[in-house]
This record gives sequence, structure tokens and C-alpha cells, in this order.
Amino acid sequence: MIAVIDYGMGNLRSVQKAFEFLGFEAVVTDDTAVMKKADKLVLPGVGAFGDAIATIRQKGFDSVIYEAADKNKPFMGICLGMQMVFDKSYEYGEYEGLGLIKGEIKLLPDNVKKPHIGWNNLDIKMRSPLFDGLPESPYVYFVHSYYLETDAPVISATVYYGKEIQVAVQKDNIFALQFHPEKSGDVGLKILKNFGGL
Repeated sequence: MIAVIDYGMGNLRSVQKAFEFLGFEAVVTDDTAVMKKADKLVLPGVGAFGDAIATIRQKGFDSVIYEAADKNKPFMGICLGMQMVFDKSYEYGEYEGLGLIKGEIKLLPDNVKKPHIGWNNLDIKMRSPLFDGLPESPYVYFVHSYYLETDAPVISATVYYGKEIQVAVQKDNIFALQFHPEKSGDVGLKILKNFGGL
């Protein structure tokens, strides 16, 4: 069973429905007991980093996520959920993230339109089980104004948007995607199917 973490923000139902369409049992839940029983965790997200991370800590979801990381349970962060995996965000202030992977979240460069909305093609940098069976340079769907900067050896894909932007990472059982697989057509469904099959 896949638990989609409900912290009151984001397109939770569309992620759940995509997994169910693919034949996986998926529940949207704010119950830590259900999260702990799940085989896999997904942290989606749309909204402001500061509010989201505060809610996750207040509800004790952070301890469930840390436990999943320790137990090697597959975990996937999507969009804002991806950004919260890292050390720090500078979105409307300075906020501490979950710190599961070294890196910071910063505003997209001045020379590009913000937010970055629409389709862009991935430059796959690392063999990741999430990308098995994808076409070369697959197109995926983005909606974001902030992006990851890390020098950790975890980058599985980038895109070009004014400059090369880091948009997918993998570290052990932790996967994080800046784009929205649930809005990325057949490519996105294949990524979610690969995650569900881990």
C-alpha cells in the first residue's frame, strides 16, 4: 500500500488516482499509524515551503519520514515535497527542511519567467529505477518558481531553463522530483508505475 501524506496542501487526489489507475492500492492519509504500515510513502505538494514544513513538523509527519528513510522504505517527494527533502529553502525567508539530502532551494534565475510552467524535456544523468523504460529526453510537466542547488552526487535528471536546473534526485530509497509525474502523461504514469513496483 502506498500512503500519500496529507498535510493540507497539494494535489493529493490526483496522485492517488494515478496510482490507482495503475493498479496500486493508494490512500491519502494524515494518520501516522497508516503511514507507518504503508509499503511506500509519497509526499506531494503545492504551496509555500514555510507553511508546509511547519505543518509536517506540527503533525509529527517528519518522524515518520525519518523512520522510513532509516528502514529503507521507498519514499518519493513531488514538487514542493521534493524541495522539503533538502536542508534549507529561501522561499519568502529562510526555512529548515527535512535535511534528508544535502542541498538548498533557491529562486529561479532573474533571466527566466517565473513560475516555470509547462513541459520541458529531462536530461537523464543517472540510471534510476524510476526512469526505466522511458524514451530518450522524455517530456514532463513543471510548475515551480524555486529550484534545487546541490553538489551531492544524487542528481538523476536536469532540465534547461535559463541554465541547467537540477530536477530529479535519488539517494538510496529516497526519490525526489521537481516536476509533476501525475500531470506528465504516459511518461509520468511510467515513472509512478516504476515507483509502485519497487
